Amino acid sequence: MTPASKESPTPERPAVGRRTVLGAAAAAAAAPALLGRTAAAAAPAHQGPPALPGGGDLGPNVLVFDPSTPGIQAKLDEVFTKQEKAQFDTGRYALLFKPGTYHGLNAQLGFYTSIAGLGLSPDDTTINGDVTVDAGWFNGNATQNFWRSAENLALVPVNGTNRWAVAQAAPFRRMHVRGGLNLAPAGDGWASGGYLADSRIDGTVQPRSQQQWYSRDSAVGGWSNGVWNMVFSGVEGAPAQTFPNPPYTVLDTTPLSREKPFLYLDGDAYRVFLPELRTNARGVTWGNGTPRGTSLPLSQFYVAKPGDSAATLNQALAQGLHLLLTPGIYHLGEPISVTAANTVVLGLGYATLIPDNGVTVLKTADVDGIRLAGFLIDAGPVNSRTLLEIGPDGATADHAGNPTTVQDVFLRIGGAGPGKATTSIVVNSRHTLVDHTWVWRADHGDGVGWDTNRADYGIRVNGDDVLATGLFVEHFNKYDVQWYGQRGRTVFLQNEKAYDAPNQAAVQDGDVKGYAAYKVADSVTSHEAWGLGSYCFYNVDPGIVQHHGFAAPNAPGVTFHDLLVVSLGGKGQFERVINDTGAPTSGSSTVPSTVVAYP
Repeated sequence: MTPASKESPTPERPAVGRRTVLGAAAAAAAAPALLGRTAAAAAPAHQGPPALPGGGDLGPNVLVFDPSTPGIQAKLDEVFTKQEKAQFDTGRYALLFKPGTYHGLNAQLGFYTSIAGLGLSPDDTTINGDVTVDAGWFNGNATQNFWRSAENLALVPVNGTNRWAVAQAAPFRRMHVRGGLNLAPAGDGWASGGYLADSRIDGTVQPRSQQQWYSRDSAVGGWSNGVWNMVFSGVEGAPAQTFPNPPYTVLDTTPLSREKPFLYLDGDAYRVFLPELRTNARGVTWGNGTPRGTSLPLSQFYVAKPGDSAATLNQALAQGLHLLLTPGIYHLGEPISVTAANTVVLGLGYATLIPDNGVTVLKTADVDGIRLAGFLIDAGPVNSRTLLEIGPDGATADHAGNPTTVQDVFLRIGGAGPGKATTSIVVNSRHTLVDHTWVWRADHGDGVGWDTNRADYGIRVNGDDVLATGLFVEHFNKYDVQWYGQRGRTVFLQNEKAYDAPNQAAVQDGDVKGYAAYKVADSVTSHEAWGLGSYCFYNVDPGIVQHHGFAAPNAPGVTFHDLLVVSLGGKGQFERVINDTGAPTSGSSTVPSTVVAYP
């Protein structure tokens, strides 16, 4: 794609479109009630396959415990032993705890493992013990502790502080820690990147060696330090705004938020709770009676199992069912087509969707209230033009009162094997809310190389009025984030440029040295972003120069707050931070160059 084509649609233009070293660098007005989706009419029985049932068993990799279950610790240890080092293996697990009180547990979480309580409130399910992520498997380096999650539990840590030493795609959601929270591995080894939302930490959060972190709509008893980029929105107890020293970016509220759907028990029956939309949100959504929102019985979901085809999933959607994706690997020969308003697609245990023959994994219509949450998309060996499309090209409908939400949806190109995709996520629908995503062109694992796992663009936003809260986008061959829509907003970006660029020419954007991590199109007149960081580690050719991390038009309505770029150990350099503003990075010293406000 030529530079000129980036500003106007062409047939060639994508519809939109780690890291082994990092560590050494730094030792609401409510929405209308949603009572269900608008269902497509089911075909008469004689015209197609038999109707698919709703509800059913959650499958062998969803392990459900209650306080009387024998051998809980042994089962937790068994799963951890399988998953501790299984970075690119196929095991997927969800560990679910019925409401009640549990004693003496330490749930260590490895790859592709989710733990969650089954109450309406975190305090319904209390573990007197810990939910632990550490980095013993990687010699104290937590920068590859990906793809695991904790949700909807209350913890009373044994030693007063729970350890959650993670990197990307490892959300800590809807949790109540009756003590402190340590975000670094034992010994304060390296850690880089993470996300906390709708959680209450009674004690102090200790990032320690964590280099960047985003916390949203939560309450903390204190916050001890920051390394490079700590961003808060709607967090009670957050530190004061002090970027760049300490590097705290603080918004009193989150402009718009709607918490992730979650599975819970109503008596003996499973339901999925759908939290309501909040504007100017602050603090947690739970703790003062029944949470605000609606819920759906499991009978309105097709409970998908690994091996189900895209045709089966689409049949279920056409019948008016939602989708619950149980843990495992799903190969798709055609796109999942989500066309009805208010449809929920919810994954458990990092259910993973892989496109066959270069198809797009999932496409949505330009309708209200679709909720996509809790699954991983893994690119296939045949290039996909796109992996996830939110709305069709040219979408214009207003969804301000009931937007599509994309939460804990993670995308990967390479690592588990060869994968290619021109653009990972395209957002066409207006008012879409993207809340915590990690879009990763792999820098390690299998099927990794400059052209082997080719992926030019991470996220492309075409729709107007889109809000992103918690973007993690890394290593793309060209632009990581491209923004074409008007009135877009981003709160927090963590980015690394592609390590493996072979030479300067490979990343030359016309006359500009290197592709910006985050580029707002010249046609945009209104855009705002807070707390963006981009890092380079050009280890193949350390002489590569990146002119800037961020690029945007010089327009009165386009503003940025608290930006930084970092050269890791001098492997490549930034000349500027945004456009032609900001100091260059400092030789081999891993010291951020910052801009507090632009323009």
